[in-house]
Amino acid sequence: MEQFLSTIDDLEARIGKTPNLAKLKTIDHLDEGALTWLAASPLMMASFGGKEGIGVTFGAAAPGWVSGNSAELQIPAAMIDDPDMARTGVSFGSFFMIPLINELLRVNGRVIGNDGEVIHIAVQECYLHCGKALLRSKFWQTGSAVQSPTTLDQVFDSARFLALGTIDANGYADISPKGDPARAMVQLDTDMLWFADRPGNKRIDSFRNIVSQPHVAAIVMIPGSPYVARLVGTARISDDPVIRTRFAVQEKVPALVTAISDLSVELMQSDALVRAASWIATPVPPDVEPARITLAHLKLNNNLEAQQAAAAMSEPGFVEQKMQEDYKKNLY
Repeated sequence: MEQFLSTIDDLEARIGKTPNLAKLKTIDHLDEGALTWLAASPLMMASFGGKEGIGVTFGAAAPGWVSGNSAELQIPAAMIDDPDMARTGVSFGSFFMIPLINELLRVNGRVIGNDGEVIHIAVQECYLHCGKALLRSKFWQTGSAVQSPTTLDQVFDSARFLALGTIDANGYADISPKGDPARAMVQLDTDMLWFADRPGNKRIDSFRNIVSQPHVAAIVMIPGSPYVARLVGTARISDDPVIRTRFAVQEKVPALVTAISDLSVELMQSDALVRAASWIATPVPPDVEPARITLAHLKLNNNLEAQQAAAAMSEPGFVEQKMQEDYKKNLY
């Protein structure tokens, strides 16, 4: 019988508290590095929601399709699969992807306007997310994956990536990337869809949100295919050892698994992913350096611990080296 966690204390007892350093990498605006990243990104995965619920959608166009300044992000409504989700006042969570780069730029905020042409987002959070989800999913290696699945079972069997949208008790939205090999990404068990927790950026925002407010939305996808499974449901977190063992990869069993019940699922083609395919093979822009952006965000934080960490990591190549070591040692 499944064992579900119901409190933050239960959660932290299993996986620990969020380290302060993970929080100190967050800034409340778009700095130069973030704007450079946005200018190079052809693909966005986003959540829109509030106390009434949440949805997940994709957006894509040629690099440069989104614009903004330090305080505001501007997104062309026509380039999003579901622009009607972006109602004025709802909360916004997103990550922006650059082909062949595994790190993600996270931008969270609130919709302050949508005139049908441009969606205006007031930026509240910006930070760089580690590349583990994309590495585990081999996101940029499309290979011989099922490109045109005709059933939900085909999507679930071949899926290697999941974008999970959650909201907290106050209606603030978040979207979290999840990546794993096929058949270890998601498993459908009777009326529940399960997926594993793996090492990541240690913020555990989605877990905290699920404990306080369990309504979630997600898109399950096969990298390289525009056909996805979009779903909404009720999420619960479990440490059941039998179910966790089913998700073992490289002989490493995840600490927690998540079940989504009360499922409403649809198979759909994402127009955004169709457009994004045109830019997947583009070379990495030379001025986009994830390690440099991470260090810059630390330096922008006036907290003493952040300043001390930034000083310690300022040696050329240090941050990049530590990131690669972490990916090698702590992928699972």
